[in-house]
Amino acid sequence: MIEFNDVFKSFGTQEVLQGTQFTVEKGQSLVIMGPSGSGKSVILKHLIGLLQPDRGAIRIMGKDVAKLDRDGLQQLRRDMGYLFQHSALINWLSVFDNIALPLRETTSMSEKDIEERVMHVLGLVRLEEARIKLPGEISGGMQKRVGLARALVTKPSIILYDEPEAGLDPEMSTSVSRMMRRLKEEHGMTSVTVTHSVNCALTVADTLAVFEKGKFLISGPPTEVLNSDNQRVREFLGAPID
Repeated sequence: MIEFNDVFKSFGTQEVLQGTQFTVEKGQSLVIMGPSGSGKSVILKHLIGLLQPDRGAIRIMGKDVAKLDRDGLQQLRRDMGYLFQHSALINWLSVFDNIALPLRETTSMSEKDIEERVMHVLGLVRLEEARIKLPGEISGGMQKRVGLARALVTKPSIILYDEPEAGLDPEMSTSVSRMMRRLKEEHGMTSVTVTHSVNCALTVADTLAVFEKGKFLISGPPTEVLNSDNQRVREFLGAPID
C-alpha cells in the first residue's frame, strides 16, 4: 500500500531524511515517534506530494508519487485523508460546512448526497449534534474530531495523522487515540501517524518506529520497541534505564 524506498531529503545543509525506508501494508498502522524537528512531518509531506525526494522513491498503491502529474496527484490525494496537527478548520464555516468542503471542491456530488456523507462521518466521530456550530463554539477535542471527520469524508484508503493528540488533555487524547484504533479495526484504514505520545502509539500502532537524525533507530511491534536495549530509544520513550 505504502512504500518509502531509500529516501533522502535535505534543506540547504540540513539532511532531514537519510535513506529513510519503510512499508505499510493494507489495513496496517505505522506510528512514527521522535524528537521535535527530527523530520517526522517531512515524511508525511512526502507521502502527499507536497515535497519531492532528492533521491529515492515513494510509491502509494503502486503509483510513484514523484512521477504523477497534477491530475494524478490530485486523484491520489482524494484517496488519502490528512488530519492536521491543529485541525485547520475554517473559523467562519460551520462544522457541517468544514467537513463538506472537500466534497464540494473535488466532486460533483449533489447536496443531498453530500449531506448524507457528512452526517455519516459525523456519526463515526459522534458529533452529529455539533453540525451547525462554528469551530470557536466547540472544545479543542471536538475540533480535533471534526478534523478527523473531514479527513474521512472522501472515503480515503489511507489516512495520515500529524500529532493527533496535540493540544488535548490526557482524557481527550486517549479518546481520540481509541477512535483512531476503532476506525482501523472497523473500516480497515491504512494509516501513518506522527506523534509524541507513547499512549497514542501503544493504542494505535501495529508497527512503532523511532526516528532521529534522518534515520529510524528501531522499528517493530510496540512492545518490542518499548523493551529495546537501545539506550537512546529507551531515553526517548521514557523507559527505565538499567
